[in-house]
Amino acid sequence: MEQFLAVAAAHFLALLIPGVDFFLIARTAMTSGWRNATGACLGIATANGIFITAAFCGISLISHPLLLDAIQLAGGGFLIFVGLAFLRSRARIDLGHVPGTRRRTWWRNFSLGIASGLLNPKNALFYISLAAAVGTAAPVTLALYGAWMFSIVLVWDVFVAVVLGSRRALTRMGRLLPWLTGIAGAFLVLFGGGMIGSLVMDHLG
Repeated sequence: MEQFLAVAAAHFLALLIPGVDFFLIARTAMTSGWRNATGACLGIATANGIFITAAFCGISLISHPLLLDAIQLAGGGFLIFVGLAFLRSRARIDLGHVPGTRRRTWWRNFSLGIASGLLNPKNALFYISLAAAVGTAAPVTLALYGAWMFSIVLVWDVFVAVVLGSRRALTRMGRLLPWLTGIAGAFLVLFGGGMIGSLVMDHLG
């Protein structure tokens, strides 16, 4: 029980730190409402679930230096691309939808969320570290840990989407959307550039 509480606390505290996922969900929720943003939430949770499963099953491939370098390079490029798209966009709140549009938007957000999650090497390293800490646990226990972490990621992300993407929140934050989009875009570009920069410095060093 003590081990579970320690793992759950470490995992949840990591979720509370605003990062790429937070800005992606926030911007999506504020531009198309929380229901469409759940696509990004599920995509992010699915990416986390893949890393959790791989780490807890002892798949060492995700900790291979070359693979992590490739993920870091691709992830940095992806974040820069998304960040620039945010900076160029003329963000506006649009809660109206044409039949069929919401479904396409949801799946597009799902793809964006899973790509963002899978291309973040910090996610892989975090779950590898957790797996090392609980490596002696029984397979059933590991399965429960994994299910718990996947669920918490999804619930927390949906909570963020609902808080920021509800009609009441959108009516109050309409003027803030361009600022949030700019901040999110700049953050993603800087974060992605930092990932690529640190990779280059590591190899030059």
